[in-house]
Amino acid sequence: MNCIDRLFTLFREQGTAAYFGEAVTETEHALQCAQLAEQADACPELIAAALLHDVGHLLHGLGEHVADRGIDAHHEDAGATWLAQYFGPGVVEPVRLHVDAKRYLAAVVPGYADTLSPASRTSLQLQGGPMTAEEVRRFEGKPHFHAAIALRRWDDAAKVPGLAVPDLEHYRRVLVAVLLMKEER
Repeated sequence: MNCIDRLFTLFREQGTAAYFGEAVTETEHALQCAQLAEQADACPELIAAALLHDVGHLLHGLGEHVADRGIDAHHEDAGATWLAQYFGPGVVEPVRLHVDAKRYLAAVVPGYADTLSPASRTSLQLQGGPMTAEEVRRFEGKPHFHAAIALRRWDDAAKVPGLAVPDLEHYRRVLVAVLLMKEER
């Protein structure tokens, strides 16, 4: 089975559970996030990152209520590590950094944390809370800083119950193109 089929199977088998306190499933959240990236005319790598940003949740096997139990599953690291087997940094690094992007926005955008869903506010605290001034400075210097911020914004917005979005197969061509880009490098 190729990596795209493995990913789609993972979404079908593990992505049907509620998305950590939200009114959408993991797969619905991923598809909404990818659609927002597509609507923003993001590059193929960032569309792929938007689709795959929470794959670590599907891999860790700790259950939907892991944050309610006071556990930070570090899904961003688990997902990025797994994705790095197949994809390049244009996909992997925004995935790895999307939690830090939330912490960054909570530190630099007044009122940002108040716009987060209750579940996202809970996970923000488990993930370290708003960044310190030094963390902000270091984060702004990362090569994929802007991509991570864009991904975070889509992530925050991708929680609309019942929203009609393209299915997983719609993104196969994007994932194939991104995989080919990595092979050509």
